Amino acid sequence: MSTTTTVTAYAAPAAKAPLERTTVERRAVRERDVRITVAYAGICHSDLHQVRAGWGGEIFPMVPGHEITGVVREVGPGVTRHRVGDRVGVGCMVDSCRVCDDCRAGLEQYCAEVPVWTYNAVGRDGQPTYGGYSQEIVVDEHFVVRVPDALALDVAAPLLCAGITTYSPLRHWRTGPGRRVAVVGLGGLGHMAVQLAHALGAEVTVLSQSLRKREDGLRLGADDYRATSDPATFERLARSLDLVLNTVSAPIDHAAYFGLLRTDGAMVNLGLPEEPVRVHLQSLSGRRRSMSSSGIGGMAETQEMLDFCAEHGVAAEIETIRAEQVNEAYDRLLAGDVRYRFVIDAATL
Repeated sequence: MSTTTTVTAYAAPAAKAPLERTTVERRAVRERDVRITVAYAGICHSDLHQVRAGWGGEIFPMVPGHEITGVVREVGPGVTRHRVGDRVGVGCMVDSCRVCDDCRAGLEQYCAEVPVWTYNAVGRDGQPTYGGYSQEIVVDEHFVVRVPDALALDVAAPLLCAGITTYSPLRHWRTGPGRRVAVVGLGGLGHMAVQLAHALGAEVTVLSQSLRKREDGLRLGADDYRATSDPATFERLARSLDLVLNTVSAPIDHAAYFGLLRTDGAMVNLGLPEEPVRVHLQSLSGRRRSMSSSGIGGMAETQEMLDFCAEHGVAAEIETIRAEQVNEAYDRLLAGDVRYRFVIDAATL
């Protein structure tokens, strides 16, 4: 019979405190649970927001990490989707109500009762959730996805957040041949958005503060790369785009970007600034433009995304670090000093 296990993890003991090596308890494997030996855990900018209490509602101690890949170590007696030895991944959520309209539609990320997030949340059993900066994790099989053999586990880890967060809106807004897409920011999310939009057949433009990463953007699949610090960029691209994906977490001049949209064009915000954003509705009117948001993807779409990435050779560009380098990585992430995702080697915990 399975029992609870004590595993090594890295946790923030309090708001804005450095992460430190510790231990956490993982639950015994239930009927439909999968116990996973973590191989890699990506570092998402939302980890930084939450560890540093930027969004509110934080629970400490906090073990971050929702870009998780690894290998199945144990399965419950009712598990049908996974077997011991399978290569698998866990993303941003580990449970939902399963019965609301959105859950039944495969949109578990929009669960009416709010999904149980992989960390910094309270599970339906009343226990806090701890994320992937740890040796093991136990998750209901419904929220575990298969990592195709064509994807290495290290470069696949960021796909569980950065990948699906950009893939889902690209699919929803019908990205494909004949569509013109701009990606604001070439960071952890942006470098995935460029690759995915290109693989879907769209014409892709990167909009960045400077041309510093232009060579990377073009190599990743962008057709054009423009500096937003140059006012001419907004003149030359006016009314030319079907979709703008804003991947940055800092405030921007939304009105300027609305002016880039064609009739019925949409700007979708993926980054989440810590402060409220002001939008002048007049800048949206006149061409039936829209401003929207998007949050990760459902489980079926996440598997679809992984399979698509495997088929088209899309993967995250990463810098692998040892667990004890996590605080340094956070400081570098804050300074924008990463191309393009830090990934923790869980073997170093």
